[in-house]
Amino acid sequence: MSNRAIIIMVLVLLSATGYLLFKSDGNVDMGGEKHGAEAIGHGQETKPATTDAAKSDVATPATPASSTDKK
Repeated sequence: MSNRAIIIMVLVLLSATGYLLFKSDGNVDMGGEKHGAEAIGHGQETKPATTDAAKSDVATPATPASSTDKK
């Protein structure tokens, strides 16, 4: 490869990298692995773990089997 081809390739790769970082807002976290509350990124909302269906299941307790149902 000639020097000109290498320079053109480097410029193309740099421009593609810059474009992708610009389109993704450059929000890259290089802090490593996070756990617990630190794992939730800034701007992300936490959603409750229970849904309406799960709430209705929790609200109605299971009834024990009666002795007449057993064979």
